[in-house]
Amino acid sequence: MRWAVFTNRPYRFFERQTPLMHSPVVVLGGGPGGYAAAFLAADEGLDVTIVEAEPRLGGTCLLRGCIPSKALLHVAKVISEVDELREDWGVVYDEKPKIDVDKVRARKEKVISNLTGGLGQLAKRRNVTVIQARGTFLNSTTLKLEGDDESIPEGGELTFDHCIVATGSVPTMPPAFDIGSDRVMDSTGALALTDIPETLLVVGGGYIGLEMGSVYAHLGSKVSVVELAEGLLPGADRDLVKPLAKRINQMCEGRVMLNTKVGSLAEDGDKIQVTFEGPAHFGHEKFDRVLISIGRRPVTRGLGLENTSVVVNERGFIECDAQQRTADPHIFAIGDVAGDPMLAHKATHEGRVAAEVIAGKPAAFDKVAIPAVVFTDPEIAWAGLTEGEAKAAGRKVDVEVYPWAASGRAQALNITDGLTKWLVDPETQRVLGCGIVGSGAGELIAEAVLAIEMGCEVHDITESVHPHPTLSETLMNAGEVHFGTATEIYKPKKKPAAAAS
Repeated sequence: MRWAVFTNRPYRFFERQTPLMHSPVVVLGGGPGGYAAAFLAADEGLDVTIVEAEPRLGGTCLLRGCIPSKALLHVAKVISEVDELREDWGVVYDEKPKIDVDKVRARKEKVISNLTGGLGQLAKRRNVTVIQARGTFLNSTTLKLEGDDESIPEGGELTFDHCIVATGSVPTMPPAFDIGSDRVMDSTGALALTDIPETLLVVGGGYIGLEMGSVYAHLGSKVSVVELAEGLLPGADRDLVKPLAKRINQMCEGRVMLNTKVGSLAEDGDKIQVTFEGPAHFGHEKFDRVLISIGRRPVTRGLGLENTSVVVNERGFIECDAQQRTADPHIFAIGDVAGDPMLAHKATHEGRVAAEVIAGKPAAFDKVAIPAVVFTDPEIAWAGLTEGEAKAAGRKVDVEVYPWAASGRAQALNITDGLTKWLVDPETQRVLGCGIVGSGAGELIAEAVLAIEMGCEVHDITESVHPHPTLSETLMNAGEVHFGTATEIYKPKKKPAAAAS
């Protein structure tokens, strides 16, 4: 068996006794969903091949997405905390922190290299074959492989019994914004961190734009944000967004333009001239760099899917069922190509479902509680039903909110602008959704995901002992609000009975 040896350098391959012409399971794409599917299928005893165009496994998430952005956000968080200590806690520093961009970039790359190297070793130990090539479908059981990798079969064709499509997504770049200037970046360009521009315009107030805008602001850029909708993070509940919007507005020194369209971009010397069209912002302004972060599109074009029975919808997503099966019995789809939400953890779970189904095990993906996290400061996280979704569906829910101002741990950490809330079915008392805004929300939401998945009732949460003093207590406290029994706040559910005489 040939396998890839992953190092910080391009792959080396051990020689096979015979060329690989057929693989029972092929995974097209080596991102979080792809390698999770491949590894589990191998663990189930199947022979697996990953076909990946990149020289390393990891996909967008590891190479130019989730992981590098979180490494940079850590730097931004530390800088922010240093400023807070100086302003609010009386900790005196002789001077403000200085940024060595080269070292920051090198640290980010080291994180990526460590993780990709680990994936390579895991592939090797599982005897998963990795071919660096671009794969396209010739028919429902054959891939055409293109590339310079010596492991590509003679004739460039690889047949399979089952193929899992895990090709991910790429940033959306409207033609009007694609002006051929390296001063106009997508998220990939922003993560390269080639320099710290004096001024940066972030086009799009979603999670990618706000996360990267926060990084550049704390590294020294003067950041502005423009959003077409009336508020930041349009998909999240407004009470969760409010504390973050306030912080972003402070970070940008008021340069947050809502209900505003970017009409055009044009290179003007060493600047980008931007035309704004909005009720409060109209006209031209120049920036050193512009970050376009208005969404992503699935990578389904150019895969040869028209040569199969796979159905691709009008948005470019592959249609599949709860077992990740497509309309073609030989082909599965997972991750960003399989529909929203475009999240790495959703891709990983779908990949494991597909692998189990191929291995003959009963498995299906119920998308009732996929957590979403915005890694800004403060963080926002939610899972299950949102207030917006409940309202749109005309569904009655009880919304139980616990303000972090009542939390001893939040007071000690000076992060009192957060909140935790549960959405509860008033008939069954089951928790249907949860939302959190505040430091560490992305870690706290995991308890809520488990509660929603298990169909917990509110009392299951309130009767579970939570450690004190912690922010995790706010999940219990928000449940107590439902019964009017939260110790730290007075919010009775009904008028207290008169005292006995």
